[in-house]
Amino acid sequence: MNLFEVDTQTCDKEGICAAVCPARIIEISEDGYPVPVTGAEDMCIRCGHCVAVCPTASLSHREMAAEKCPPIKKELRISMAQCEQFLRARRSIRKYKNQSVPQKTLLELVELAGYAPSGHNSQSVEWLVSGNREELKHLAGITVDWMRWMQDNMPEIAMSLHLDRAIRGWEDGKDIVLRDAPVVIIAHAAKNDRTAPTSCTIALTYLELAASGMGLGCCWAGYFHAAATTFPPMMEALSLPDGNQCMGAMMVGYPKFRYHRLPLRKPPAITWRL
Repeated sequence: MNLFEVDTQTCDKEGICAAVCPARIIEISEDGYPVPVTGAEDMCIRCGHCVAVCPTASLSHREMAAEKCPPIKKELRISMAQCEQFLRARRSIRKYKNQSVPQKTLLELVELAGYAPSGHNSQSVEWLVSGNREELKHLAGITVDWMRWMQDNMPEIAMSLHLDRAIRGWEDGKDIVLRDAPVVIIAHAAKNDRTAPTSCTIALTYLELAASGMGLGCCWAGYFHAAATTFPPMMEALSLPDGNQCMGAMMVGYPKFRYHRLPLRKPPAITWRL
């Protein structure tokens, strides 16, 4: 099969596929049908725009046939009011039920996060999902060791991060690192991939938002992430693939409490140049 095939019986020759292609590898032939440009194989980023935008399902990419790409259901499109409440109702969850999360649910969650945009559609984000309580307690303890190291070696930064309070909380038996979450999901990627930090952050954001639809709550594991990127004992404990680095981590679990109002936020700081 060529890079893509076009059903000439149904193609309406509008050229939308060529117009939206971000890599500009589609041109319109003299007879009005889309064809790949020279070198298209190497330049294609496999984003699927050409397949998704075709109103007649006439174009199929080698790696994604039109019939395998589900149509967008108009009845599921959310209103602006629904979108506003959904986004404003997002909360960082730090109190969880003592309840495990099924692996099937976690898989669905990570798969949804895979639809987040990534640099050049590289889809380079990899995942580590841990629901092992003993392992999570061990990783939280290593994070506290990192905090103590920061106090000894970078006291000003440690003070700005309130690490003294965090350490005291840990010593008092409170998990201020992972908040006793039943699951932690780590996004990691090649450390030499310049787009990876942004791609992983967006993917984790997708994951956090998708979690609410599954009855789950999330919280960004900032202390843990900092330790995972700078503290050798944590890097060794995580044992990520060679060349990869933790780009972000999320606590996940079933919220212990519900929220009933939308808190206020300060107005956005905007410089208009219209």
